[in-house]
Amino acid sequence: MNVAMWRKALRVIPHVSKEEWEHLDLISRWLISTRAAVLIMTFISGAIAGILAIQHGSFNFWYWLLMTLGLIMAHAANNLLNDYTDYSRGVDQDNYYRAQYGPQPLVHGLLTKRQLLAYAAVTGLIALACGAALIYLRGGLTLLLLGLGAFFVLFYTWPLKYFALGEIAVLIVWGPLMIGGGYYVIAGAWDWSVVIASLPYALGVTGVIFGKHIDKLSMDRERRIFTLPVLLGEKLSRAILTSLLALQYLSTLYLIWSGFFTPVLLVVLLALRAFARILPVLRAPKPAQKPADFPDVWPNYFVAAAFYHNREFGLLYMLGLILNLGVRLILK
Repeated sequence: MNVAMWRKALRVIPHVSKEEWEHLDLISRWLISTRAAVLIMTFISGAIAGILAIQHGSFNFWYWLLMTLGLIMAHAANNLLNDYTDYSRGVDQDNYYRAQYGPQPLVHGLLTKRQLLAYAAVTGLIALACGAALIYLRGGLTLLLLGLGAFFVLFYTWPLKYFALGEIAVLIVWGPLMIGGGYYVIAGAWDWSVVIASLPYALGVTGVIFGKHIDKLSMDRERRIFTLPVLLGEKLSRAILTSLLALQYLSTLYLIWSGFFTPVLLVVLLALRAFARILPVLRAPKPAQKPADFPDVWPNYFVAAAFYHNREFGLLYMLGLILNLGVRLILK
């Protein structure tokens, strides 16, 4: 076991050589291959669904655990299939963006196609097993929700991402589907107010994928991958990304004003420090070379800024939800 590498792979996407890879344990290889550092975005969505279920007095720990584990494994399987599909279509060749910011298992010869598909199959089967258990235990809309989730896992890379639907898919998945659907699985009822409450966080995750697609805009254009930034151009896309992050705060303020949350959710305003820090990055075009003082995540630039902000906002949003629970218990 290499616990140090587990921790590292959960924080960043580590660069490893073929020789280093050969000495890693299976869990370390899985964490690196699935880009486990980004799975925190899915965990936060699952946590928000659980906290909202507690707020409404309908929490079931085991249903929450199955749901959250299933979502994380589905996200991991999607990342593996994304790499397989893009490699098979010739997208990840010739030092493409994906092969620069972290190890692409197939491009860098760390896994064969067969091995990567085995990783994806086992990971996907764990996600499917969690979903099947919840269908049996909860029933109702759970089968439909599982079907929608499977659709996005299988078809996000192709064709959704290729036809300017990837960003919209992320907004739907990390908000209404993960948080709204997760709440349904835990509580047994669909609640549109929960769907609305999912938007402050889902907007941030959408900002992350928007930032990534801006970063690789020129490469995607060459390969005829028509993400929204490819269609809209960098300048307008940077403005939209900035707006998405600003809407996280405005939508939270609306939820407080509407009475869905108590004013303790204003704690998310502490994330404005992160927003102010990345604002200069969002206002200017991406530099041709890595800035001297920029973290070692190049060529991730706009996506790195958006991910940093989303992590800060997401954790504060969760903290606010927990504080909100405490206030409501006191006021009862």
